[in-house]
Amino acid sequence: MSEPKSFSAFMKKQGIEITWNRIGISALGAMAHGLFASLLIGTIINTLGTQLGIPFLNKIGGFATAGTGAAMAVSIGYALKAPPFVLYSLVAVGQAANSLGGAGGPLAVFFIALIAVFAGKLVSKTTPIDLIATPFVTICVGVVAAVILAPPIGKAAASIGYAIMWATEMQPFLMGILVSAIMGIVLTLPISSAAVAASFGLVGLAGGAAVAGCCAHMVGFAVASYRENKIGGLMAQGLGTSMLQVPNLMSKPILWMPAVVASIVNGPVATVIFKMKQNGPPISSGMGTSGMVGPIGVITGWFTPSEAAVTAGEVAVGATAFDWLGLLLIAIVIPATVSWLTSEFMRKQGMIKLGDYKIDC
Repeated sequence: MSEPKSFSAFMKKQGIEITWNRIGISALGAMAHGLFASLLIGTIINTLGTQLGIPFLNKIGGFATAGTGAAMAVSIGYALKAPPFVLYSLVAVGQAANSLGGAGGPLAVFFIALIAVFAGKLVSKTTPIDLIATPFVTICVGVVAAVILAPPIGKAAASIGYAIMWATEMQPFLMGILVSAIMGIVLTLPISSAAVAASFGLVGLAGGAAVAGCCAHMVGFAVASYRENKIGGLMAQGLGTSMLQVPNLMSKPILWMPAVVASIVNGPVATVIFKMKQNGPPISSGMGTSGMVGPIGVITGWFTPSEAAVTAGEVAVGATAFDWLGLLLIAIVIPATVSWLTSEFMRKQGMIKLGDYKIDC
C-alpha cells in the first residue's frame, strides 16, 4: 500500500495532474490562444501586407506564422503549469510536432506537448543538473514522440480534408450543406482549417461553401455568446477564432448547435443562390472572418484569381452588386441572424444557461 501512496505523492510533488479539466479543457483552451497568437494573427498581418502593398508586413506575418508550433506548445505548457525549463524546451517540441503533423499539426502539437510536459515534469528538479537534465528529457521525449506520432495524427486529421473534397463532387445544395458544416466544425476544433484548405487547394464553389461555414461558426459563436462575453468576446471570436469556445464545447457539446445550424443554412445560400466562389489563396477558405481573411479571399478572387484557382480553370470575372450583397449576407448577416435566433430559442428551452459560453478574452 505504501508504493501507490509514494507514487501519488511523487506525482503531486512534481505537479503532474491528469484530469479532464486540466487536459481536456485548460490545455485545449490554451492551445487555441497559442494558435491565435501565431498562425491566425500572422495570416491576418500577411493578408494586410498583400492587400496594402506593404512587403514589410508580409515579413512580419511570415515570422509570426513560422512560430505556430512553438506558440501552441508553450501555451499548453503554461496551462499545465510546466516548470521553466520544461516550458522553454517546448519551443523545439512544438516546432517538430507541427511540422511533422502537416494539416493536423495543431492536433499533433496538443498530444505531443502533453507527453513532453509530463516527461519533463517527471525529472524536473530531481537531479543536481536540472539545467541539463530537464531540457534534455523534455526535448528528446517530445521530438521522438513527434517523429512517431505526428505523421499518423496528421493523416487522420487530413482525412477530414478528403471528406470535404468528396463533398465537392456532389450537387451544389448537398455540397453546400456538407462542406459548410464540416469546415465550420474543423475551424472550431483544434485542427488547422486553414492548413486543410491550403493542403487540398480548396477554391471555387467548394471554397465558397467553406468560407460560408467558417464565417457561420465565427460570427455564430460571437453573436450567440454576446450575453456572456460582450464586445470583447464579439471581437475575439468574430475576428479572431471560434476555438476560444473549445473548453465550453468539450464540457457541453450542445452549445455547438447555433453555429452548426447557421452553417447548414449558410452553405446552400452560398453555393445555390449566390454561387459564391473563393478563388483567392486556398488558405482563405479556412479562415472565415478571422481578420476578414475569408471575405478578402473572395474579393481577391473576383479580380486576381490565385494560382490554385487558375489551375482549377477559374478566371477573373469581376463582381456585380449581387455578388457584393451575397458576400455581405453570407459573411455576416445570415450567420448572425440564424445563430442568434437558434441560441435564443435554446436559452428559453433551458438548453443553454447564462455563463455557458463564457470565455477568457
